[in-house]
Amino acid sequence: MLKQQIEPRSPSPEKEGPLSKPGCSATYNFLKAPAAPLTAPHPTPKKITPLHRFPLSLHTREFKKRFYPDASIAEWNDWKWQVRHRIKDLKELSRIITLSGDERSAIEKHTGPLPVGITPYYASLLDLVDPTHGLRRTHIPVNGEYVRMPGEADDPLGEDHDTATPGLVHRYPDRVLFLTTGFCSTYCRYCTRSRMVGEAGGEYTFSTSQWEKAAQYIEAHPEIRDCLLSGGDPLTIGDDKLEWLLARLRSIKHLEFLRIGTKVPVVLPQRITPQLVRMLKRYHPLWMSIHFTHPDEITPEVAEACARLADAGIPLGSQSVLLKGVNDNVDTMKRLMHKLLTIRVRPYYIYQCDPVSGTSHFRTPVETGLEIIRALRGHTTGYACPTFVVDAPGGGGKIPLMPDYVVGRDGADLLLTNFEGGTYRYPDPEGTVGEAQNFLRANGMKHEAETGLYHQPDV
Repeated sequence: MLKQQIEPRSPSPEKEGPLSKPGCSATYNFLKAPAAPLTAPHPTPKKITPLHRFPLSLHTREFKKRFYPDASIAEWNDWKWQVRHRIKDLKELSRIITLSGDERSAIEKHTGPLPVGITPYYASLLDLVDPTHGLRRTHIPVNGEYVRMPGEADDPLGEDHDTATPGLVHRYPDRVLFLTTGFCSTYCRYCTRSRMVGEAGGEYTFSTSQWEKAAQYIEAHPEIRDCLLSGGDPLTIGDDKLEWLLARLRSIKHLEFLRIGTKVPVVLPQRITPQLVRMLKRYHPLWMSIHFTHPDEITPEVAEACARLADAGIPLGSQSVLLKGVNDNVDTMKRLMHKLLTIRVRPYYIYQCDPVSGTSHFRTPVETGLEIIRALRGHTTGYACPTFVVDAPGGGGKIPLMPDYVVGRDGADLLLTNFEGGTYRYPDPEGTVGEAQNFLRANGMKHEAETGLYHQPDV
């Protein structure tokens, strides 16, 4: 594949951030003015009107008026203002949200990484009174975080073990995970990398010199064709530094495409500025995986952010973590998947919640994920059916799980069931698929239609 050689520019941290007024789009409506009479040598030019100003939903507007009355619309839609005014301590959180005793005591005792951090925009989506509200539970600590259950670990996926050079994880043969930063604009309480995010001066550090060493490692390994930028959140990095990194990676000839893993379009949609999008567009092929949790996150602001990215030719996929009491039911997940498609985001993965230390209150049985997939497949468009995976502890990688649609065998026929529960025959005279299911039934195991699993019958 032919690639344009792009020389990386030196990063300029002091120049990070938006380059134009918030709320202004790069798309303009150039309408032709009526032909002027020959006697009018200087016709008045038609006024240029921006087409896509950044939206502000009625709900968000009311929240801003109540809790940030001194902030202008321009300030609210400035991503840097949002980052500067993140809710980070008990005093500010209490000003906005009526905290439960459990939440208050958990915040008071917190030290180390994974601090409280919520953008004002995302706080507007949280229930201000109900501590059981799904999105609120994902971002406000409770004392369950301090309970470590068997099987949990600070680094359950073994990323540190597979680190080739600081910040670069090389687990799969042809791809790498590039950890760019330890900063997120908003911290999820079930974060897989809770050990390393949000703690300046902690054990994990990130710098452009570290980026360069990681790039040199990729250059020295021609089998690497795919690089996923993650963190922390790469889109919290300023435009100049982020472009330096993208250009540096794009200069590696055998690196075929880049991916960005982010939650910024969901928690800080104002970050998706026309300037950022124009810059990202220069580094195709570039893909983006966006972390969505609940259909309530899909607001006019988020729809606009995703539209800007999609219009720039960036394929968008979603990654959702299955969370107890948040999105662990068919109705919520189906609404999320349907809404994602309306904003041009393709549902990609549903993850079983990783066994990170202090996350047992978020984890569901694996059967829950299988039941959700069974209720989606065939009952709605295939585009709305993501892959359910367990990221295997200890560095085993993503393992996809599917309900079992194989009923068994009858002679030369394979017996299959469909989404409605009907049984169908497929001629498969030389096959062996289905023999295991026959064995299980012959030994008294019971088949559960909702998950496709077999289990001991009730005594």
